[in-house]
Amino acid sequence: MTFNEVLSQTVAMLHEHGRVSYRALTRQFALDEAYLADLKDALLYAYPQVVDDGRGLVWPGDAAPSRALQPPAQPTAQAATLPAPSPPPEAERRQLTILFCDLVGSTALSRQLDP
Repeated sequence: MTFNEVLSQTVAMLHEHGRVSYRALTRQFALDEAYLADLKDALLYAYPQVVDDGRGLVWPGDAAPSRALQPPAQPTAQAATLPAPSPPPEAERRQLTILFCDLVGSTALSRQLDP
């Protein structure tokens, strides 16, 4: 399996479950330490919303809750008549301009004035 395939499957797992542990990734894709480090680096760079919690990766926001502890869904007649859920809304990227201005003597001035 190529790196891009592992990356896309990991993103799909994150989006579906909301989180995935490093142990699960290591077992699922038979990764070694270096490969896991590369995968983690690529995910955190490409998806800034993904968070490293120390034990795994977390996709915050509107991701579905983890289904690991839920029993498998049993098909029912009513479930067949329900419409398919709509896809989650896409994230929006915006440019942000930040201005930092340092004034001469501002530290001394800030000590004299109220915030």
